[in-house]
Amino acid sequence: MLPLVLAAAPEGGYTPPTISDMHLPEIAPWMAEYGTGFGKQMLMIILSVILISWFFSAAIKNPKLVPGKFQYLAESGYSFIRNSVAKEVIGEREFMKWVPLLFAVFFFVLLNNIFGAIPFLQMPSFSHAGAAYAIAGIMYFIWIGVGLQRHGIRYFKLAVVPSGVPGWILPLLVPIEIISNFMVRPLTHSLRLMATMLAGHMIVALAGTGAEHLIMFQENLALKGVGVLIIIASVAMYFLELLIMVLQAFVFTLLTAIYIQGAIAAADH
Repeated sequence: MLPLVLAAAPEGGYTPPTISDMHLPEIAPWMAEYGTGFGKQMLMIILSVILISWFFSAAIKNPKLVPGKFQYLAESGYSFIRNSVAKEVIGEREFMKWVPLLFAVFFFVLLNNIFGAIPFLQMPSFSHAGAAYAIAGIMYFIWIGVGLQRHGIRYFKLAVVPSGVPGWILPLLVPIEIISNFMVRPLTHSLRLMATMLAGHMIVALAGTGAEHLIMFQENLALKGVGVLIIIASVAMYFLELLIMVLQAFVFTLLTAIYIQGAIAAADH
């Protein structure tokens, strides 16, 4: 549970973990000056695709009327995304075609988040900004594509010019809507996920390395006791981080559904 390697020396004092400690060196670097090597995050993203494909394929390979554990978990996950996200947000007329995408997004983000709580992996894939930007960028082009497919080029007007607004206020309102819908929205979609995963992992790393430093390198018994208390408290932080990992996967998927619904119903705004 205690992540990373202790970045402290007994004679030099405690050195807290940094953001660079959250991202290990590239496994197979090439063009290293551009940061394009094959790193741990990339390996875990590939692993997540393999694990998700294997789990759901195995769960539905021999379906039974009374489901076993795997089948029950798979069906529960599907029902949750289908009914609580897709159907509730997008609506009964349109939701079915979007269930596969939302289902894949939720479990992909969820597993890559949970990697941060698994010993030896201990790295949320989306604590790296590049991964968060990539998946949010894909969702960005999907919901814009939905709007263009449904409404044509007129979609851009529908998205930034609210109906029923007096014409004299549009010069002020339209730039705000453009910035909000086409610039801020994809940034917040990605940064919310990345910042939450990075911050949560940093807190656990800080607690773990700080406690180890107090216990191993401090002679004062009171400080050693504080280190033990931090270890105990870090267990609660660990489970809180698990909860946040699940919550962030749900929030990312929910926002994706909201953006798609908004693109579909743009003419109604």
